[in-house]
Amino acid sequence: MSDRPPLPLKARLSLYEKLMRLDKPIGILLLAWPTLWALWLSSDGHPSPVVFWIFTLGVVLMRSAGCVINDYADRDFDPHVARTRHRPLAAGLVSTREALLLAAGLALLAFLLILPLRNGLLIGLSVVAALLAATYPFTKRFFAIPQAYLGIAFGFGIPMAFAAHTGEVPAMAWVLLAANMFWSVAYDTEYAMVDREDDMKIGIKTSAITFGRFDVAAVMLSYGICLALLAYAGRAMGLGLVFFAGLAAAAGLAGYHYTLIRGRDPTRCFKAFLHNNWFGAAVFAGIAGDYLLAGLRP
Repeated sequence: MSDRPPLPLKARLSLYEKLMRLDKPIGILLLAWPTLWALWLSSDGHPSPVVFWIFTLGVVLMRSAGCVINDYADRDFDPHVARTRHRPLAAGLVSTREALLLAAGLALLAFLLILPLRNGLLIGLSVVAALLAATYPFTKRFFAIPQAYLGIAFGFGIPMAFAAHTGEVPAMAWVLLAANMFWSVAYDTEYAMVDREDDMKIGIKTSAITFGRFDVAAVMLSYGICLALLAYAGRAMGLGLVFFAGLAAAAGLAGYHYTLIRGRDPTRCFKAFLHNNWFGAAVFAGIAGDYLLAGLRP
């Protein structure tokens, strides 16, 4: 990389954009939906505008930082996987030093965002969230189902949202986090099914490899447990028919994903993964719609 002439600023920023995956917003959406669920549930449908915007910006920053760390951790593996070999770090277009500085800068900005809220519990949880995001990529070396760890990392905005609005983290927040973990196992197994052959060659551990011929069944079971936990939490928190209609829509979407992944065709598995944006949106629509309808009742 040192033998190449320096890239113009615009070209370098474009590489950073790709490194942060800002050109592929699906990851931001999959991180945003559970955070939005929790922001509405922790505030009875009336999230603080300040908290809402802090968490929204935090989602973008932390997902971007996570992508950079992921590519840093996988820099020796990505060149051997067809779908990832052209990523900036894998292609040698960005140095490891640049990547680490970028990730640290993004994480620092996310941390600074929450300081004005002056909430000690929230600050402590944010440190845990940062550690989860930074360590997730390395779990693929030794953990049979790293997607479960990803689900905790992607869902840690849930207890943080409750801490921001209520100053505590009730039991239902952890139930919601568990629901998000199972959802993550479902959608990220679909994602891992795309790269299974390459991952087996290079020694990466994924749920798609661990589940083997039971991968499709495991995905559908994970969807089912996620929906059951969401139903339990929603009922315990007093949500009604609109919320359960949202869950029914999400269940229908999960059924559609089955038709996409049952043949294990990589292209259709990737389509199912991307389609999980609508699963998260359906759950959120049920939550927000239920609170909206309750507010309209005399």
